[in-house]
Amino acid sequence: MTFRRFQVIAALVVFSASSVAAKPVAAPVEDVTFEQKLGSQVPLDLEFRDSSGKRVSLGDLVQDKPVLLSLVYYQCPMLCTLVLNGQVEAMKQVPFDVGTDYDAVTVSFNHEETHVLAADKKASYVADYGRAGAEESWSFLVGEEEPILKLCESVGFSFKYMEQNGEYAHKSGILLLTPEGKVSRYFPGTEYDATGLRLGMVEASKNKIGTVVDRLFLLCYHYDPAIGQYGLMINRVVNAACMATLFTVLGSLAYFFRQERQLSAASA
Repeated sequence: MTFRRFQVIAALVVFSASSVAAKPVAAPVEDVTFEQKLGSQVPLDLEFRDSSGKRVSLGDLVQDKPVLLSLVYYQCPMLCTLVLNGQVEAMKQVPFDVGTDYDAVTVSFNHEETHVLAADKKASYVADYGRAGAEESWSFLVGEEEPILKLCESVGFSFKYMEQNGEYAHKSGILLLTPEGKVSRYFPGTEYDATGLRLGMVEASKNKIGTVVDRLFLLCYHYDPAIGQYGLMINRVVNAACMATLFTVLGSLAYFFRQERQLSAASA
């Protein structure tokens, strides 16, 4: 190898190494968490601004219905959009209506974002949802750093600002609050099962919404906090089947004895 060739190869190696070093490094996944704090009370006195710029407290928005809560930031280049897209798709598949059966609150955890951004995001997703009542009952909020951190801490959500690219590292998911503002259910990821979300709303409302069928489903399905999903409980299904069989047999026996008495009375 000539000396000139050696110089060229060395220069290419140095250039490649510097290019790799210049790329922004994402925050390690372990640096951000979405810890499940089932039963945790959300501070209802925390104040934010809604999409119109009006100052509101969480207590103004969390009252007599379950609340579907999402923590995102509006200028997120990808993950938060996936969260909101998944949320609105699941909402469209659930038979319950925002404003009638439950409320929705979306909060930006970037304290530098403004209510103008919140208004733009709200207009897009309310239009996508397409049902009456969403304009009044799906709130998009921004706030100062302190209330944001207190809210996030109360539900186990953390995030980390990455100076390399000006973005935030965070995990994805949505959660349900009870009408009292306590954490009821978590749904991690960016796609949410509509059946699980519906059952979660029924449970969060303490059966104030939903049908008899929903309550029957809850006899056979169990929420698994480890994965944030509802799963079929085989033993409950077996028990329900046994009970159904027992009632069928008892009903048949009662019908048989009633018919026999009627025949006996007729022949007498």
